[in-house]
Amino acid sequence: MEEERLIIKRSGYPSKGDIVIGTVKKVLDFGAFISLDEYENKEGMVHISEVASGWIKDIRDHVKKGQKVICKVLDVNKKRGHIDLSIKDVNERQKREKLIEWKNELKAFKWLEIIGEKLKIDRSELEKIGKKIQKEYDSVYAAFEEAAFEGYEVLVPLVGEEIAKEMASIAMENIKPPKVKVRGYFEIKCPASDGIDRIKSILLDLKEVLNDVEVKIQYVGAPKYRIIITAEDYKTAENSLKRAIDTALKDAKKLGCDCKFVREAV
Repeated sequence: MEEERLIIKRSGYPSKGDIVIGTVKKVLDFGAFISLDEYENKEGMVHISEVASGWIKDIRDHVKKGQKVICKVLDVNKKRGHIDLSIKDVNERQKREKLIEWKNELKAFKWLEIIGEKLKIDRSELEKIGKKIQKEYDSVYAAFEEAAFEGYEVLVPLVGEEIAKEMASIAMENIKPPKVKVRGYFEIKCPASDGIDRIKSILLDLKEVLNDVEVKIQYVGAPKYRIIITAEDYKTAENSLKRAIDTALKDAKKLGCDCKFVREAV
């Protein structure tokens, strides 16, 4: 059950402008009360005017008790304990990003649970560790990412060597580094009668030379041929693109073709 899962909740309040996720606890004619999933004992209110754009006849057509909602924080009054929220001010991109962020955080909590079971760390101690991580990295998942890409040593000062090693081990199994892309297009012209075959030869050679990265070559329309290189990091991608350009220019010269490269933004 969800109640039994480890959830590391933040102390304090969200800031104005933050995008938060919550659960609808109560729906009244004038608005809905939202329990903030990421914060300890914090509840906000969405006024009926902030539920959806346009005139709302019945708020219950838009929000229901138990529903998960993503809201924007409009205002925070810490003295009175009030948090004003808006559902209508959250766009689709913000919703998608927040959902991904929250799902990743739930995964990170589960990974902490697995580490706790392996190292015999009780729930209260895991919560303390999780809060320390949140304070340093803003999210537990971000700390696992850091361990995956930089090694366990970066977490040792924060959680100790034993836990850091376990975090890095889980992270390297489950978190893949984001891939990057670089792209551009070649303008290749061959006046010879077999010009099409010569161009094909140049493009095929590119794929052979770049066998260590993902390469796509697309026909844009004569004389343009787009190349898209996907790699683990920008250094690798840029080096591969340079190899591609050098190879294409060299092959074109050898085959009596004119060739130039134009960089495109991704």
